[in-house]
Amino acid sequence: MFALRSIRAQGLRASMRMPANTLSSAAALSIRGKSSLVPVTMTSPADTLRYADQKLAHFDKMSFLPIRESVVSREMTTRYMTDMVDHAETDVVIIGAGSAGLSCAYELTKHKDVKVTIIEQSVAPGGGCWVGGQLFSAMVVRKPGHTLFDELDVPYEDKGDYVVCKHAALFMGSVIRAALIAPNTKLFNAVAVEDLLVRQTDTGIRVRGVVTNWSLVTQNHDTQSCMDPQVIEAKVVITATGHDGPMGATCAKRLEAIGA
Repeated sequence: MFALRSIRAQGLRASMRMPANTLSSAAALSIRGKSSLVPVTMTSPADTLRYADQKLAHFDKMSFLPIRESVVSREMTTRYMTDMVDHAETDVVIIGAGSAGLSCAYELTKHKDVKVTIIEQSVAPGGGCWVGGQLFSAMVVRKPGHTLFDELDVPYEDKGDYVVCKHAALFMGSVIRAALIAPNTKLFNAVAVEDLLVRQTDTGIRVRGVVTNWSLVTQNHDTQSCMDPQVIEAKVVITATGHDGPMGATCAKRLEAIGA
């Protein structure tokens, strides 16, 4: 451990050494502390090396508390299965956890008595909104869409009729947190919506939920034996899959075909 620490310390010191004229008496060197927005201010290279030594010493004393792998498995399994049971019947199902679906979920978190279930077929939520157009990082939003930025404390540059967020991930990270931290929302990622649950009522055909399956199962129906899906009943179903997604325009065409 001592040898490893010595190697790390030497490498860190070498990378942090600066020429004598790098810092003036009026200049300050900011090293990332708890947050880059709250920098640790250094006034000399010697302070910088002391800071590095303190962090290395702290790192060497760190150790994780012991936990059995079976405990981890039980925690993940029981929580997920409990959520599945709880959300087998829900108020609102949102198909797609991109910018539209998560913004919708966030708005619904303001209504604490509404249970919201978000279904996302990808492993990671966010859809294509982690970047802007053509994979560029900036996000351009026309007013009054910027009011959502204000609610989520997302910084932006005001350009008059529109605003520019320097990186789309700032918005996406903020809306994911705001939507999922609420007690009345649950995201099931890596889950696909294969069909709609429709029923004939006195007033016509009505959507009453969604048919779901694991995404990997949905992608391999042609290569594997029959693996039946499950159903989530819902009072309201919102599709936010974007463009002509599998449950977007295709879903609307199916409803039209059955006279819903």
